[in-house]
Formats: sequence, structure tokens, C-alpha cells
Amino acid sequence: MFKNTFFIALFILFTVNLQAQIFTDETPFYAETKQVNQFFRRFNGEEDEKGNRYWEKDAQYRNRDLRRKYISILFNNQNFSIPSDQKTKFLEEMTDVKKPVFLSFLGGDWFAEVETEFAYKGKKTIINLYMQLEVTGNQGSKWVINRVHWYDQEKQFYPDSTGKHLFLHPLSHELDFMNLKKVLLDQPEYVEYFTEKNARVDFLSIFLYEIKLGNLKFETVTNLKFHVFQLNNWYFELSNFNRKGLNTGWLISNLSPLKAGEKEKMSKFIQHDKRQ
Repeated sequence: MFKNTFFIALFILFTVNLQAQIFTDETPFYAETKQVNQFFRRFNGEEDEKGNRYWEKDAQYRNRDLRRKYISILFNNQNFSIPSDQKTKFLEEMTDVKKPVFLSFLGGDWFAEVETEFAYKGKKTIINLYMQLEVTGNQGSKWVINRVHWYDQEKQFYPDSTGKHLFLHPLSHELDFMNLKKVLLDQPEYVEYFTEKNARVDFLSIFLYEIKLGNLKFETVTNLKFHVFQLNNWYFELSNFNRKGLNTGWLISNLSPLKAGEKEKMSKFIQHDKRQ
């Protein structure tokens, strides 16, 4: 009788410990924000801690307390450059009782920055592709390349201020524009300075052209992050952190409040867009 009681007690203890171990092992799995879509849902309060979806008719759908819980842990807690009071202000504005703010996958004002490695004429080159969602028919969408930052090409244009002093004489037409020789043959390194003042080199077209010629061959994606501007007067960067612990997956890696007129400036700065 004692032996049977002992084994029953031992079995119960083993079962409890096993369940506790399973829960402990699964906690990081539940805490990790594994997908960007999941980040959006958690930010909006549209799923529970196990990843089960909430729908509009569910009582917990976009629940304020649930959102406050999730948004507070959707930050990269190893980035100490984001002040705690700034996080608090952001959280309060996003979960405001009267005017809560939500993310929208097809809401625009966010884009991907894809760092890629190519071989250009046999040599390694890094190109950043800036991609945005484009809405198609029937509420569909697709990712499209909007801009590129190709430093190895860009550094060849507007190399210094010397070209600013170069110009074609206003009476060049009387010479049948024969002085184009000095632009196209004698000083090809400054040819861009002879274009109209608002002209800008289109590196996306150069990128596409070099691929068409076979000079540029894709090799791999080396990094990915997202830039989000669709939340009232706020910008945040979304990056993926693959590490141990609970604070992992897609997390807010940078956060900045935006004043009036700063949104467009910051977006252009991020994309290396020098257009006026």
C-alpha cells in the first residue's frame, strides 16, 4: 500500500514538473514576434499571447489593456537610446481612450529597406532597395521597388564642386553646339553638371539597366528593416532580433517624435533621396 502511494505521488510530482517545464520552454515561443504581420496584430490588440486571432466581434478585439501590455514589450529593450518617458508618451498616444491609433498593413506610409549583395561585373557591391506595398485590384497588394541606394554608382556623380562652374555658353547654338565636345569628351566626369538645375540621376533606372545588360547579378539579402510613418507624428524603425530570451523577433528598434514637416525630410534622408 505504501509502495503504491509512493509511486502515485512520484508520478504526480513528475507530471507537474513536466508541465511546468513545457510552459517554461514555450514561453519564449509565445513571446517572440515571429512575423511582421504578427507585430501589426499585436500592436493593434488583434491576437492573444499564443498567437490566436481576435476578430471584430470578439470581446478582446483591440482591447486597450491588451494593447498596452503588448506595445510595451514590442520594443528592443537593449536599445537604451530610446528614453523611457518617450516610450511612455508613445504608448499613451497609441492607446488613448478617445482616439486610439492603429497600424494598417495597407495604410501606406511605411516601407521596407532591403540591404542586398550583388555581383557587379564580377565584383561584390551592396545595394539598398527601398520597397513599398502597392495596392492592386480586389484589395490585393504587392511589394514593388520604389528607390535604390547604390553607393558604388552614386559616388561617381557630383564628385566635387568643380563642375558647378562649368556651363555651355548661351550663344552655343551659333556654333551648332559643337562645344558639346568639351562636355562629352573632354570632361565626361562632370557631364551631370550640364543638365538642367532640377535634374537628378535616376539610380533605379541605372539599376534596372545594368540588370538587363547582365552586368549586375543578385546574390543574397543581407539585412531587412522597415520604416513606419503612419502613426500620428511618430516614426519608428522595425528590425528583427534573433537571440535567446523573451525580447526577440520583430521589435521597435528606433523611435522618434516628428514635428510638422519633418516626416518627408526624414523619409528622404533614410532613402538617400536628394531631390528638392
